[in-house]
Amino acid sequence: MKKLYILLGFLCLKSIAVCATDSTTISVHYTERTPYLVTTDKGVEGLTGDIVTSAFTQAKIAFSWVETPPKRQIKILKENKNNDCIVGWFKNDERQKFAKYTRAIYKDTPQIALARSDNNQLQDGLSIDTLLSNSAVTLLIKDGYSYGTFLDAKVIEHKPVVYRATIENVSMLKMVHQKRIDYFFISPQEADGLIAFSEIPKNNFKYISFPDMSDGEKRYILCSQKVDDQVIKKLNAVIPPLTKREQ
Repeated sequence: MKKLYILLGFLCLKSIAVCATDSTTISVHYTERTPYLVTTDKGVEGLTGDIVTSAFTQAKIAFSWVETPPKRQIKILKENKNNDCIVGWFKNDERQKFAKYTRAIYKDTPQIALARSDNNQLQDGLSIDTLLSNSAVTLLIKDGYSYGTFLDAKVIEHKPVVYRATIENVSMLKMVHQKRIDYFFISPQEADGLIAFSEIPKNNFKYISFPDMSDGEKRYILCSQKVDDQVIKKLNAVIPPLTKREQ
């Protein structure tokens, strides 16, 4: 497990940390997830990583990045033992029962289905209802994840053939490539980075867009109930507003 430490007081580790004055250090849990969260020699960067680092730094809140498996992240927040936050998760009713949310830090473009390019069962322009009603294809879902209120509700409504797994996204991509499953949902931004990282030729895959897909989902910082409300307030004060295009 990687941990990037904040050094408080008169000393600051230049390449991986931010000087801060708060006495309580927040553990910010993350999973490597291109292009949102990427570990570099400067710290954790990416579409959401940069925003989180900037917010904690500007708010002068001491924090440390901790690489933690996704299911463990949720368990940590539910246990509510320490000052913990997690990054880039969607908002849903279940999580709001045990987590404190900041304002949105990022908004995705509408999700697509990622499939093999030779899979004729999946064609661009299908409706979500048509796809999820097709029992001839299998949807891969990462266990414990939410795909947003719209897609979560649609999966419950149509009860498609589902394969649940706890594997990371690159392994999910390989399952599609190996024809073990047919498709999974993902944002276009993440799909681009995922395919590039996998080194599988991009033309082996296709992106299926949907005319009835919901608007892109917002991503947030979620914190345990142990985290003081003033911390959330300070973060909200410095998290930049989403642009008009993203709202």
